[in-house]
Amino acid sequence: MLQEMGSQVMEIYDFVVSGIDPRLKPYPLMEKPGPMSAILLFYLFFVLYLGPRFMANRKPFQLKEAMIFYNFFLVGLSIFIVYEFLMSGWLTTYTWRCDPVDTSDSPEALRMVRVAWLFWFSKIIELMDTIFFVLRKKSGQITFLHIFHHSFMPWTWWWGVGYAPGGMGSFHAMVNCSVHVVMYFYYGLSAAGPRFQKFLWWKKYMTAIQLGQFVLVSLHATQYYFLKTCDYQFPIIINLIWIYGTFFFVLFSNFWIQAYVKGKRLPKQDVKASLNGAAAHANGPKLHESGTTGKAVCNGASNGAAHHENGGSHTSKMKKA
Repeated sequence: MLQEMGSQVMEIYDFVVSGIDPRLKPYPLMEKPGPMSAILLFYLFFVLYLGPRFMANRKPFQLKEAMIFYNFFLVGLSIFIVYEFLMSGWLTTYTWRCDPVDTSDSPEALRMVRVAWLFWFSKIIELMDTIFFVLRKKSGQITFLHIFHHSFMPWTWWWGVGYAPGGMGSFHAMVNCSVHVVMYFYYGLSAAGPRFQKFLWWKKYMTAIQLGQFVLVSLHATQYYFLKTCDYQFPIIINLIWIYGTFFFVLFSNFWIQAYVKGKRLPKQDVKASLNGAAAHANGPKLHESGTTGKAVCNGASNGAAHHENGGSHTSKMKKA
């Protein structure tokens, strides 16, 4: 009985994996879902158990220089990804409406495959957001939504990129990386120290940029439901993108109201941190995307809402958006 069930499970697994675009197979971590799943499981193990135990009797690491390099590196990487998305279709052959995945081996199609993979791989790099929190003992930033965004979202994006590297489903990835250019630039300046605080007066507008991202993503996905015909090959991806964009729009709208309409600007611990001159703490909140305070959001993306998070705690991440 167990052997039969195991055989059926393997058949389903083989069927699902067989749907991965063969053009992606040569790229690192794309041949099978096992390696990337192992990375994400180790991430969870480190963040939830190993890291806190390692830091329990140690002083927080400062990591100022490392965070400055990390954030500005992601600024450069995000700019490159946006440019590649534009040159691979969005400024060349795409209509910005019903754009199917180009499954050919044309130079432009292969360029889109490459940048789609790079977008996903950037989410693996962004796991360092949480690693920095752990090593700096910023446990207040490690909320449920943050961990969810940084682990589950890259896992689902692996399948999305694997099945549909390009087409209208890639719009949210391009927009997400555009937002990350601004976000990581902000975090980089924040990590650089108090002397840069005078240049960070636009923090409030980070949330507005996030809201704009979710509006654009949801509107672009919504048009699919009103098109008479559309040959985009993976409608389920459009459905998930619409749900994702709408959910985080509601989440960030609530934060905007609490922070800038009702005046509930910062949680107590963050007010105290800012009074102590802990400017580096500003690099903390990232709701991802893949969606959450900073991330979403690549970011959505994560990102997203902490990019991404947990009850009242996720607002501490969103404030940095």
